[in-house]
Amino acid sequence: MAKFLNILNNIESYICRILLATFVCLLFTQIISREIFGQSISWIEELSTYMFVWFVFLGANYAAKMSAHNRVTFQFKFLSKRAVDIIEGIADLFWIFFNVYFFYLAFDFVFNKMNKFWKSQTLGIEMKWVYIILPIAFALMTFRIIQVNYLRLVKGVDVRDPDKVDLEEIEHDMEEHKGH
Repeated sequence: MAKFLNILNNIESYICRILLATFVCLLFTQIISREIFGQSISWIEELSTYMFVWFVFLGANYAAKMSAHNRVTFQFKFLSKRAVDIIEGIADLFWIFFNVYFFYLAFDFVFNKMNKFWKSQTLGIEMKWVYIILPIAFALMTFRIIQVNYLRLVKGVDVRDPDKVDLEEIEHDMEEHKGH
């Protein structure tokens, strides 16, 4: 059960890895086909584009889970931890409201306003299967924002951007070496 929960908790990461590997291989195949055989495989570029869009939206969800989205944080150096938590909480509430509203718009568009005869040019699939990533991504991102805030504010877990943590460690190591 723990392994399943771990997979579910990192689902965006796993799907992004599969999408990235697949669309890179498809594009490589397209390049080889064009350059060596002088033939283009028409559906590869379209599928790769759709996969890239899904990759971007799921990657944004993974970034939300890792608390790695860009924020202006310079002003936080002058505030108490409590004030920072309150300001970040309010900012995340705005983010959640935006996501919920965009989820509503995307859901309405995909399931109520899209013409079922809108099909992709070369694959021939209904476009709603491409656009369905919008409500999925914004619902999942809302969940990830709530999850991060729960872990940070209720459980006391330090959920920080891993790149920022690495940078802080490097800066700390550099200062230690200067002192020696």
